[in-house]
Amino acid sequence: MEAEHQYLSFRLGEETFGLGVLAVREIIEYGGVTDVPMMPPCVRGVINLRGAVVPVLDLAARFGRAPGTIGRRSCIVIVESGTAPEQQVFGLLVDAVHAVLDIDAAQIEPPPGFGTGLRNDFITGIGKVNGKFVILVNPGPVLNVPEIAAMAGEMN
Repeated sequence: MEAEHQYLSFRLGEETFGLGVLAVREIIEYGGVTDVPMMPPCVRGVINLRGAVVPVLDLAARFGRAPGTIGRRSCIVIVESGTAPEQQVFGLLVDAVHAVLDIDAAQIEPPPGFGTGLRNDFITGIGKVNGKFVILVNPGPVLNVPEIAAMAGEMN
């Protein structure tokens, strides 16, 4: 299995998403999130990850959906975005993490022009695994720091 074809699968509501494993640093239990005033709704707060302050994004809210509800399987996927020295570390709140899937490039369709309820730049494609669809997340646009910061400015 090649890493560029491997995706961490997780759930948001009733949908299954995938994120390339090369962007994933670790998965931690949900907890210890400190609320930060005047942040956009998609920012749950920050966590202390071994001495580093890491912002936690509510991925459902970032996708324009109702904020995620915390359940016993909720967790935070720690991801890295960008390249050094501008590399950013984020936590993504998801409902549940499932498994690492090996999805061959031939099993990935381009993002549809409509119907997913997500911005097209948020999706790299739709993977087909065992007759089911996995929406493959494009971390770059989802973790766009200037765009998220602009959302905070719109709230003031």
